[in-house]
Amino acid sequence: MNREHAYHLTLDALAKLQWNTAMILEAKATEAEKVRNWLLTHATRDTWAAHAEQLAASLQFHEQNVELIDGLTKLCQGLNRNMKAILQPDGEDGGGDGMASLFGGLGSGIGDT
Repeated sequence: MNREHAYHLTLDALAKLQWNTAMILEAKATEAEKVRNWLLTHATRDTWAAHAEQLAASLQFHEQNVELIDGLTKLCQGLNRNMKAILQPDGEDGGGDGMASLFGGLGSGIGDT
C-alpha cells in the first residue's frame, strides 16, 4: 500500500466518523426536543415546593447540556487535528508530500480555527 492509498483510507475513515457524529447529533437534537416538550408540559410552578428545588433541577438540565456540548467540541477538535495532520504534515502550508499536494494545495485552510 502506497502513501496516497493510505491517506485515502484515512480520509475515508474520518469521513465515516464525521457522518456517525452527525447521526449522533441528530439523535441528540431529537432527544433534546422531546425533553423540551416534556419540560414545557410537566415543569410548572406546582411541580416544586420551593424555588431552590426548581433552580436545582434547571441547573441539572443545563449542566448535562454543557457536558454534552463540551464532549462534542473535544471530539470535533480531535477530528480537526487528524485532518490537519493529514493535509499539512510537519506544519507545512499546503506543500510537501501531504494530502494537500494531491489536491493541488486545495486542502490548506481546512481545520484552521
